Amino acid sequence: MQISCSESELSLFRKIGHAAASMQVEAYVIGGFVRDKLIDRSTDDVDIVCIGNAIDLAHLVAASFTPRPAVSFFKNFGTAHIRVPDPGTKTGMLDVEFVGARKESYRSASRKPEVSAGSLKDDQNRRDFTINALAISLNEENYGQLLDPFNGLKDLADRWIQTPLDPLATFNDDPLRMLRAIRFATQLGFRINPETFDAIREDAPRIRIISQERITEEINKIISAAKPSVGFDLLYQAGLLDIIFPKMTELAGAEYIDGHGHKDNFYHTLQVLDNISENSDDLWLRWAAILHDIGKPATKKFEKGHGWTFHGHEVVGGRMVPKIFDQFKLPLNEKMRFVRKLVELHLRPIGLNKENITDSAIRRLLFDAGEDIDSLMMLCEADITSKNKQKVKKYLENFELVRSRLATVEEKDRIRNWQPPVTGEMIMEIFGIKPSRQVGDLKKMIREAILEGEIENSYEAAFRFMMEKAISMDLKPVK
Repeated sequence: MQISCSESELSLFRKIGHAAASMQVEAYVIGGFVRDKLIDRSTDDVDIVCIGNAIDLAHLVAASFTPRPAVSFFKNFGTAHIRVPDPGTKTGMLDVEFVGARKESYRSASRKPEVSAGSLKDDQNRRDFTINALAISLNEENYGQLLDPFNGLKDLADRWIQTPLDPLATFNDDPLRMLRAIRFATQLGFRINPETFDAIREDAPRIRIISQERITEEINKIISAAKPSVGFDLLYQAGLLDIIFPKMTELAGAEYIDGHGHKDNFYHTLQVLDNISENSDDLWLRWAAILHDIGKPATKKFEKGHGWTFHGHEVVGGRMVPKIFDQFKLPLNEKMRFVRKLVELHLRPIGLNKENITDSAIRRLLFDAGEDIDSLMMLCEADITSKNKQKVKKYLENFELVRSRLATVEEKDRIRNWQPPVTGEMIMEIFGIKPSRQVGDLKKMIREAILEGEIENSYEAAFRFMMEKAISMDLKPVK
């Protein structure tokens, strides 16, 4: 394996080497940057470990750039950070973190270590995995030399994740590493060493001492991977998912009564998630895939002579979304509302067929989904996981018909993100009334009439309809 660096990266490393030499300290590139470069994976994060004062080194390196980048530093932790240009990265910048080499010791009730200054060997010993303990010297006497004390290079070639030291001790020190192992396996397509995975199983309960924010950060990285099902299956097999997301593990398993069984909704959900991930990088659409059937365990019933039902699971699931977002410390804003909307609507397009794809049904779907109709249709198509090729073909053909009708009705009626042409304020002004049930009733009647196709979607038609209905409600316009 060889490392290929851009000219900007090479220039940065030369500057760091010169600065370290002038300070008479040692400096090394370490961890994820080295790993990613060796497997030809794009990265814009550079970790520098310094056998000395990392903050002073960062300031000296920053001074070698024109213009000089700002140095963010934290004296208590002995770390510093700068950003320097690199046109070869996605962001056009390299994030460079400087940290002093250290050794760590932990107490059982906390993941916060007691830290003291250490050697490069101490720093590599505290790394989570062999593939993250790789370092490259930036020092004059052995510039560019790869330092690999745990055969991380071989593990990269073998696509293998294991800890440099005893895995139980590694995970007991910092339980977040259990999630990181699974996240790396998912992102990189690597396998986890059996001894390492057994240690994750054994130490899984210790994940409870980790903050929800850190857990969610790792979960979102798993969700954002090319094939996120790998990570969720590993979380499930390790016993971690039942601790951090028990509502999801409740989906697992198939039950049979009188020869009637239902599919395993956990693995169905993972397939839907993978299907979505093949077509969209949108994190929140992927969350909608994860949660689309989350209401099924609460609504599962067996009806004799019929089989298993999950009536109303989309409504129950929608109500669960805010609580789950709150649990995971996810944003309780339009992102949450988007996911909830898709969970609540995900059966609507599937329920439409040749017989009931009326203009009225299409208008209502457009009205309820709004700008998210394309995301909803993508989720619905991803929800087709049957192994019956004929059934899949039938569903996909029907979705094409729905899409065609959506385009036709939208072009004709302009319902997407539609607001009724007569507003509540206009009703109150026309009839000289205050906010009341009558105002709401009139608005609803106008909306329903347009959605049902009884009147055109225009101010004139809505106004005439409103005046007709107002008579039966004893409402008269003010002069």
